[in-house]
Amino acid sequence: MLSAAELLAILPYPDIDPVAFSIGPIAVRWYGLAYVAGILGAWLLAERLVARASLWPNDQSPMTKAALGDFIIWATIGIVIGGRLGYALVYDIDRTLADPVSVFEVWHGGMSFHGGLAGTILAMILFSRRHGIRTWSLVDTVASVAPLGIFFGRIANFINGELWGRPSDVAWAMVFPTGGPLPRHPSQLYEAMVEGLLLFLLLQWIATRTPALKKPGQVAGIFACGYGAARIFSELFREPDANLGYLTGGWLTMGMLLSFPVVIAGIWAIWRARSATAPHVAEPLERKGGQE
Repeated sequence: MLSAAELLAILPYPDIDPVAFSIGPIAVRWYGLAYVAGILGAWLLAERLVARASLWPNDQSPMTKAALGDFIIWATIGIVIGGRLGYALVYDIDRTLADPVSVFEVWHGGMSFHGGLAGTILAMILFSRRHGIRTWSLVDTVASVAPLGIFFGRIANFINGELWGRPSDVAWAMVFPTGGPLPRHPSQLYEAMVEGLLLFLLLQWIATRTPALKKPGQVAGIFACGYGAARIFSELFREPDANLGYLTGGWLTMGMLLSFPVVIAGIWAIWRARSATAPHVAEPLERKGGQE
């Protein structure tokens, strides 16, 4: 039970309007701007990475800036469709079944990282095979900058006042507008720092200061291990979705359950990258009979 002094010490939640600005009848929300900032920022950083040929196998960049620009469109589609479907089918299935149209209401929030990851992986596989790019090098490129998007996305979750943490008496606990009267961990900010900023800085250092990119798949594996471990840690402070709760034993959450395979996949990718003798370069489909 919190004392009166402790209650007064609780940080007030900065009730920010989720609408950044309006243009006539069109409301531009911080949530949407966060995705735009994350994608554009990741794109600019990825361009600098692929421009440094010495970082890649055989001192050859895996793709041109033009090809990377084309891929951003594919990646955006994969993130939005995968992320939204993942959330609707895993975290909000009851509402989805009752109102299928709600799947398209992305402006209200509700995006699953694991769903967005699946959509992006599919986009990378299809794009790399179509354009004759090493799939693993494309995955490495995306993985090295992906935490930047995660950072902005978690900040948007905080602004929306959603995905708040468990009840807590820490000095920085906050009472969220939709979280009831109890002060809670601002877990969105924890995730922004651990899954986003810290992982981003680590991967940038590894990608630019070590020969990790010369073994395709290694950076992707480190990202998967880092994100999965960071997400499992963050879930210790995050309130489980009300419709799911704890899955077993009063501690396991859906976010944890979905992150364990990500860590395992990351370990496999690192092992595979270090065991490989030479990078494989896929041929463009145009060289295989001109198929489209």
